[in-house]
Order: sequence, then C-alpha cells, then structure tokens
Amino acid sequence: MTDTEGVAPDATSPVTEPQAAREAQPRLLLRFSPPVLLGLSLVLAAATSSLVGMDAAEWVAGGALAAAALVLQLWWDRVARSRPGPSAVGAAYYSLRSVLAFGLAWINPFCAFYAAVGCFDIERLVPRRWIPLGLLATATTIAGAQIGGMPPDDTASWVFYGMLVAANLGIFLTVQQDAGKEEDRARKRVATIRELEHANLALERALVENAALHDQLLLQAREAGIADERRRLAAEIHDTVAQDLTGVITQLQVVTDTQEQEMARVHAERALQLARHSLGEARRAVANLAPVALAEDDLPGALKKTVVRWSERTGLQAEFTLIGSDEPLHEEVEATLLRIAAEALSNTARHAKATRVGVTLSYMGEEVVLDVRDDGHGFDPSALPERDTASGFGLKGMRARAERLAGELTVEAEPGLGTAVSARVPLVPYER
Repeated sequence: MTDTEGVAPDATSPVTEPQAAREAQPRLLLRFSPPVLLGLSLVLAAATSSLVGMDAAEWVAGGALAAAALVLQLWWDRVARSRPGPSAVGAAYYSLRSVLAFGLAWINPFCAFYAAVGCFDIERLVPRRWIPLGLLATATTIAGAQIGGMPPDDTASWVFYGMLVAANLGIFLTVQQDAGKEEDRARKRVATIRELEHANLALERALVENAALHDQLLLQAREAGIADERRRLAAEIHDTVAQDLTGVITQLQVVTDTQEQEMARVHAERALQLARHSLGEARRAVANLAPVALAEDDLPGALKKTVVRWSERTGLQAEFTLIGSDEPLHEEVEATLLRIAAEALSNTARHAKATRVGVTLSYMGEEVVLDVRDDGHGFDPSALPERDTASGFGLKGMRARAERLAGELTVEAEPGLGTAVSARVPLVPYER
C-alpha cells in the first residue's frame, strides 16, 4: 500500500481550510448582527425621542421589548449550536424577532434597523418554503418606518404604505433569489474542488502504481533477455563445438575400427581438422559469436565449404547451388542461415540415411531462402517426439533462429520420400 492510499480530503486539507474560513466569517457576522443592530436602534431611538414624541409609557414598552429581544437572542445563541441549519425552531425565532422588531418600530421608526437583519439571515433560519412569509414580515416593518411610523394617517398613506411593502418585498425576494443562486454555485464549486482532490489522489496512486509496474516490466524484460541470450548461446555452442566434436568422435571411431593404415590416417587427419575447427569456433564464441567461416568468406562461400566438408566427413554426395546474384548481407542474417544449414546437414547425417543432399541458397528480391533437401527415408512431422535436452536443438532450434529474424522455417517430409527444410528470412543488406 502506498502512502497516498486511504487518504481522503478533510477539513485540514489545503483546499478546504480557506473554504472553512470563508464560511466562518458570515456565520460570525450574522451571530452578532442582531444585538448590534438592536443597540443601534435603541441609540437612534433615544436620540430622536423628542422628535418622534415618545412618552414615558412608550419608553417603558420600548425597554421591555428591547429586553425581550436581548433575552431571545441569548437563548438562540445557545440553541443555534445544535441546530445550525433552517428548521422550525429557527423559523419560530425569526418570527418572534420580527414581532419584537415591529413593536419597536411602532414605538420609534428608527428601531426598524433591528428588523433589517431579517433580510440577511433568513436563509439560515427559515425553511425555503416559508422564506416569502418571513420577508413579508420584514418588509412590513421597514415600510412602516419609511412612511414615518405606524399606523398610516389616512387612506393615501395606507396606499403608499402598501406600495412600499410590495416594493420592499420584491427587492428582498430578488436579492434572496440571487443569493440562493450564488450559494448553489458555491456549493457546486466546493463539490467540484472535492472531486478534484479525489481525482488528484487517485492520479497520485496511479502514478505510484505505474512506477512500480514499470520497474516490474523492466525486471521481466531483463530476465527475458537473459533467458533469450542463454538459449542463443546454447544454440551457438550446439551448432558449432558440439557438432564438430561429434564429427571428431565419428572419425576416431572409424580409426579404431579399421585395420587399414591408410584409411586410419585419412580419418585421423579429418578428426584433427575438425578439432582445429572446433577450437577456432570456441575461441570465436568467446570473442563475438560470429562464425569462423564467415570471417574468411561470404555466405555462399561459407555454405559451399560447409557442404564440402560435410560431404567429406560423411562420405555422402552433397551439392551446393546458388540462385540469383549474391550480395553482402547483415552478419546476423548470414550467421543464422549458416547455422541452420549446418544443423540441417547434421540432422541428415544422424537420422535420414540419405545418399544425396542438395543445399540451395536463393536471393529472391527482399528475401533470402535456404533449402536443404535429401533423399532419405523421411519422417512424419506431426509425430515428432518432444526434444530431449541431450539430443540437440533440431528443428525447434532452427525455427527459433529463423523467427528471431522475422523469418520462418518450413519442413516438408513424408516417410520414404525424403525431407526438405526451407528457411526464409528478410534480405537485410550489410551495414558498414
């Protein structure tokens, strides 16, 4: 599990901390607005008492209403902690506060400032379906202050008062609707930010997992490369040193079995040549794994010498044929075709019991084709047994060599009708 797994954005994340701070500011302002505006209304009422004409009874009534408003506010400060959103209790608080504000504004119009707070906090107190009624109560109080106090003196004043109530209510509803839209947009922004946080965390986890997967793939590729190189080296050794040693053993067996000194000398000389050739192949394998024959000749020349040496060693008739104009090929292509030819000839000597063998190298446009045919007793390709580790690489190894160069190897054989092995690889020219 990575360090980022199981981590979800919370209130302490870099994105949500500023958001929480922005939300705390209006809550703090709305909490202290009612008592502040109540105090302002009382100061203005005291300053304008002579202008309005407040008597002692109105002073007592105003003081009682103000005290009730203060007690109501203290009660709500305690209740609001457990009821942070709109509720029936919040609507009741808003209604009582509106009644107290209306009473204070009836006594002195300047107390309508206390009623104005209802325009700001109604969304946090009153459920949405009751908001128009709450704003109507606030508009009624403020309109009464705007006409100079309640009640209106005559019919014209009542009409004007009604118009003011309607105008204020329309303004309040418009502002409230815009504020609601802005709040919805703010909620969507917060939701979007949180989704982006989750997406960023998921992306971080994916990057960590991809890095681990990349390391794993590199390790697997390295192991696959090592395994492929091991197979290639095993095939090289099998096609060079192992085949030459097999020839040495064959020649020495003839020497031990024959009584004729001339024949023994010929076979001993052949065994010596094979041993020298095998030593050269071994040294070359340590150096750069390029066939010794190709260091001295081009591919057609190396194939021809290989066929001639094989014919001398086995005593079978073998011919090499070149079709098309030869051209220098990439060293890997030449080495592959030479190894396939050597392995095919080795298989023929061990299994085919043939009397004649033909090796053909054909340059055909963008391809090079190597054919090895014999007139031996053949076999059924579908009945080939699984390869034994001690018996060599055979057809499977030749096919792997051809496919390594994006080529193919086909085998045509029938019991009693001989065998034909054909390797077809792309013609890749020699690169200086």
